[in-house]
Formats: sequence, C-alpha cells, structure tokens
Amino acid sequence: MRKVFICILLAAGLNVAAQTGEALKPTNLTTDLLEHTDRVFLDGYPSTVALSELTKTVERYQIAEIRSTKPFLGWVVNSTTPNILQTCYRILMATTPALLAKDSADVWDSGRIDSDNSVAVQYDGKPLKPSTVYYWAVKTWDNHGNESALSAPKAFRTAATLDGATARYPLQLTDETPVSIATNSAGNRLVDFGRDAFAKLRLTLASEHGGDTVTVHLGETLRGDAIDRRPGGTIRYASYRLPLLAGIHTYTVKMRPDGRNTGNAAVKMPDYIGEVLPFRYCEIENYGKPLQPTALVRQMAHYPFDDNAAYFHSSDTVLNKVWELCKYSMKATSFCGVFVDGDRERIPYEADAFINQLGYYAVAREYSIARYSNEYLLFNTTWPTEWFLHSVLMSWYDYLYTGNPESLRKYYNELKPKTLLALREANGLISTRTGKLTPEVKREIHANGDVRDIVDWPQAGGFGAKGESDGFVFTDYNTVVNAFHYENLRLMSLIADELGFADDKAFYAKEAERVKGQINKLLLDPQKGIYKDGVETEHNALHSNMLPLTFGITPAKHVAASKAFIRSRGMACSVYGSQYLLDATYASGDADYGLKLLTATDDRSWYNMLRVGSTITLEAWDNKYKTNQDWNHAWGAAPANIIPRKLMGVEPLEAGFKRIRIKPQPSTLANASILTPTIRGNVRVSFDNQPGTRFEMAVEIPANAVAEVWVPLSGLSERKYRLTIDGKPVKGKLSDGFVVVESGSGSHTFLLQ
Repeated sequence: MRKVFICILLAAGLNVAAQTGEALKPTNLTTDLLEHTDRVFLDGYPSTVALSELTKTVERYQIAEIRSTKPFLGWVVNSTTPNILQTCYRILMATTPALLAKDSADVWDSGRIDSDNSVAVQYDGKPLKPSTVYYWAVKTWDNHGNESALSAPKAFRTAATLDGATARYPLQLTDETPVSIATNSAGNRLVDFGRDAFAKLRLTLASEHGGDTVTVHLGETLRGDAIDRRPGGTIRYASYRLPLLAGIHTYTVKMRPDGRNTGNAAVKMPDYIGEVLPFRYCEIENYGKPLQPTALVRQMAHYPFDDNAAYFHSSDTVLNKVWELCKYSMKATSFCGVFVDGDRERIPYEADAFINQLGYYAVAREYSIARYSNEYLLFNTTWPTEWFLHSVLMSWYDYLYTGNPESLRKYYNELKPKTLLALREANGLISTRTGKLTPEVKREIHANGDVRDIVDWPQAGGFGAKGESDGFVFTDYNTVVNAFHYENLRLMSLIADELGFADDKAFYAKEAERVKGQINKLLLDPQKGIYKDGVETEHNALHSNMLPLTFGITPAKHVAASKAFIRSRGMACSVYGSQYLLDATYASGDADYGLKLLTATDDRSWYNMLRVGSTITLEAWDNKYKTNQDWNHAWGAAPANIIPRKLMGVEPLEAGFKRIRIKPQPSTLANASILTPTIRGNVRVSFDNQPGTRFEMAVEIPANAVAEVWVPLSGLSERKYRLTIDGKPVKGKLSDGFVVVESGSGSHTFLLQ
C-alpha cells in the first residue's frame, strides 16, 4: 500500500509539472519581427489557407515572406510567478510540424543555450532554401528552475530570392458597414461610416427595369446635412455615376487615381488592393429603394493591425478622445504599407515617419512597417535638412524598441554621413548655407535637388499666413539644425557601442560633446537663459528652445528659464513641432503644462481636430493654418506616443525592453490606466492620484524584464512619505520629486502616502 501511495504522489507531481510547463510555454513567436508569418491573405483578406497548401491554391494570395538566410527569432516568456528571468532556451526547426511534436528537428536543433535573449536570436542551422515552408518552436528555462513546454509551432515561408530585405506583411482589407443611414434635406441617402478611412466601396442596389442612374458621392466632411462638394485644401471629395442593371446587383465603385499621389515619387497601391480614397461619408443621389446597412460595404485598406493591442483610459474625457483619435490615426494611415505624409502626395518623409514610428510602437506590437519605412528613407531622402537628420533617430529607436540590431549593422555606413559632419565649419557648428553641401555630400546622403533648413512647416508666406516657426530667423548657423546634429552624434556613439566599434563610439561621443559646448557658447543667451535662433540674430523662437531641452543640451541652471519661455509661447508650432514641444515639456518635469497642452480645446489643439469633424489627425491645427492641408496625416498624432511614453512613462531603458522605465507624470489627472505592447509582452500601468494625500499605482511587468519604477510624490513631503510595495514598506531613492525603486516581473502595487 505504501508503494502505491508513493507512486500516486509521484504521478500527481508529474501532472502538476506538466501543467506548469504548459502554462509557461513561450507565445507570440516572431520571425524577423513578424508574428503572423503563417497567415495567408486572398486579395487582402485573411483566409483559411495554410502555407502548406499554397501550391494547390488557384486564387491570388499574399503572404509575408522571410527574405533572410539567417532570420532572427523571438518569443514572449510567460510565467505564473513574479521576478522571472529566462536563463536558457532551446529552438527546434523542421520541415514538418510532426517532427516538432516528437521533440525532433531536421533543420536546426540549437540544443540548450544559456542565454536570456528572447527577442533577437539569430538562426544558426542549415542554410535555408528559397520558397520553402519551415516550422519552428522554442522552450525556455527560468531563474526559478522551471522548464516550459515546447511552444506551439510557428510556420514561415522563405521568399524566392533571399536578398536580406526587411520582411513585411501584405496589406489587408477589412469590411465595414455604416453606423447610420439617413435621408437628408435634398432627399439623398446620407451614409456615415463613423470614421474616415482609405477604402473602396461596394454597394448592393436594386432596380426594377434597369436604366436608372444613381450618383455616389464620397467625402471626408459635411456641409450641413450633405457631403461637402468643395471642401478645399486636400480634403477629399469625389463623385461617381452608377448605371443600374435590372434586378438586385452588387457594384464596385472604382476609385479614380489622383495625378499627384500616384506620380513617380508616390508609393503605389498594390494590384491586389487597387486604388483607394479616404472617405467617411457616402451620399447616394437618385435612389428611392429601401437601403439597409448591409447593402453598403466599405473595404478599408490598412497594414495588419490588432485593435486590442493597446488601451488607455483616464478621468479626463478630452484626453481619452485625443488618445482614440491618435491611436486610430496609426491604423488608418498605414494604407500604403509604408509611412507616408498623407493622401496629398503619398510620399514618405522622415519627420512624418519618426512620429508615425513612435506612435505605432505604442499601439501595436508590430515593428516591420517602421523598419521598412526607415530603410526606404535612407535611400530616398527628402529635401529639408532637419528631416533627414531624423534617420539616425529612427534607426536608434528601431533598435531600442525591438532589441534587434540587424538594421543598424546593415546600414551603419549609410547612417554616418546622415549626421552631416561634413558640413562642420570652423566655429564647430554645421551649416547648409556656407558652401559645404557639395554634390559629393549630397550623393553620400542620397539627397536629390535642393537641401534647405525648414525648422517647421508651413513657413510664413507659404500655406499658412503666419507660418508655424514662431517667427524663427534663419541664419547661417541654425540652432534647430545643430540641436538635431548633436543628437545624431550622441546616438551614433550609442549605436557604435552596440555594434562593437569602440573607436567610433569614442569619436562620436567626443564630437557630440564638442557640438553641445559650441551650441551653449554661441547660441545660448546667458542673460536670458534661453537660446537664440542663430549666431547672427537675437530672436528667440519656441523651436530654438524646445529642441535643446528635448535633447538634453540645455544646462541645468538654465532649465527653469527655458521652461518659462516655452510656456510663454504656447502652441507656437505645427502639429509636427508639438512632438518636440511635448517631449521638452515632460523632459523638464513640467507635467502640468504637458497635461494642459494635451487637453487644450482652443483651435490649436487635438480636440479641435475632432471639433471640425476629422477622425484622423490633421496635417495642421485647422484649415486656416494651412490652406492645402489634408485630413489624414499621422504627423499630427504625437499624443499616440506621448501619452504612453511620457504621461504614463513607459519607455525602454535597454534595447528590446530588457530593462523598462515606468515613470508616470500625472499632474492633476485623478486616474488613468494603460496597456502598452512591447516586444517582450504587455506592460500595464494604472494609478489613482490624490495629490498631497496618496498615490497608488498598479503595474504589470512582462517576464524576462525588470523595471525601474518612479513613483511620483504627487505633492507629498519628501521627508514624511511612506512607500509600500505589495503591502511591504520600502525605502527607495528620492530623485526630482519621485521615489525610485527596482522591480522584477509580475503584478505589483505601489502605494505612496
């Protein structure tokens, strides 16, 4: 009897271990940053077809093909207990999933590897063959001695040519039906799809005898209770005549191409999607039959997007609406599969792409569209000086958010000239106006045609009456350009360090400090404590002060003066400039002003975009500030990244979120909660804020990551506060109005009172 009892205990123990291993098995497997490599699309729609069935598929299909011979593999480590770090992994890759089920592999068995890397493990098996389907799985061990079960297998297919290009998804179509249908004062059917989208339209209409002709109007905005036929600027309107056949038939409205956004420089829509038009409303003229919502289908084109990947809600209703506007803008403006400037040109621009990149990271666990956009722009440089000074920034943030160094390695030598060191003058600053921008330099940075400083856009006398540069005075030595130049050099030092180029690391670090010194010597007014626009002027623009503060150039003793000046200027910048205004505001700890800007309701605010009727962020604050603006411009969506990165304070301290900073700056916001996706898994933060009384915060940190948590004192005394973590008293370290503590993975509650 005793032997039987022991056997039962052993069996029970094995069963518990098996369940634990199953719960711990890795999920969200990625190949070259793509999670859904096994998804097959049929003309833009996700299908039931498996990769193994492609040779039998007669329809036109699209897949995400892996183009590298040595792809990078990644996964999310899972745990049911806190403070979990991966210590080992084992990867199996095979030509059939059946082999993986037997714990076997005919392509690669990595063996048990001692490593905490879970975001960018490079394949190291047999050479991969073109046009071949592979399956892989992974298991992990953690610092508590737990062994996971083998993950579910993930399939991918290699491309016909393994050229090492960045893999990306095909575009997707999503069918949408109207939120309302009404008859307007003209007797036409006014159809509202609720939000603007780049789309096609399919209608099912009836005609008793045929020969009837209806007119289909499509547009982004209304005038009264009808679509505005002359909306101005690049706000879209189009009409199409549709002769009806006898009986009930389904019709497709073929969108006419626009000469400007389908030109040589524009990104073209793929054949399997076809031309699209941004519209929210459909007005059907000369149709008297009943019209059900199911009779109209808007086919929205977008990059594959998980609407549930990110979440934000707070006690401020304006802030919530601003978040939703900017989050949706990320999805809606992805219709080209590369970040573009909006519908007017459909051309990628570096400044637009950078804001798009940061916003996309905040709302989707997806990195390929940002990487592809950056790599595209390295060789398709645009004309403003400050724009292509964003290339190094985009490359660094790509690495910071993915933990994958492949793009840095591949394009390191392309990034070097993008710093514009070739334009350095005797005074240590760079200039595009002193003759050093030679044809040779232009070739190095892939610039075609003129290159000139821009500061912000539009400029005075252009598309806005006063411009958006706060009266900036252009001189040979421009503060804004040199601030970007400094940041480029600083980041190139970090990039060189990550890639193991010690000499370059030291060189760029030294150059960065030299430029910083010259900026503060030649461009900082020591009496006012703020920056001039250039060496040959005494004018002080908002931009000349928010950029140095954002990039950490401003000396500590002048930060207060800089903050005061920035506050005095208000939103004296464009929607693009607001990215750096908000970055500077939060970098200087001015959370009160940051919240004020985000929740403003005047005509230079995100709320105004909603008030005028847009559901995608505008190119400018209002039509009156840019007469040719479009209503679908992602560079106006800075809050999509500022709310998670700065207000809620979730940022990577080490590449790939190996180390996370959580530093909320709530100001007077009573409560807020956020779900932010990362390459390692989701980060959740919520707080209840009673300034001067208590601040309570709950966080969830993904496994295989640690966090540096900054708990705001929120009006509490630095001497009398009491901090508990999960109910236990903790001291922490005081720093600039925060109590700083270290935290492992899992769910934790911080209470400061």
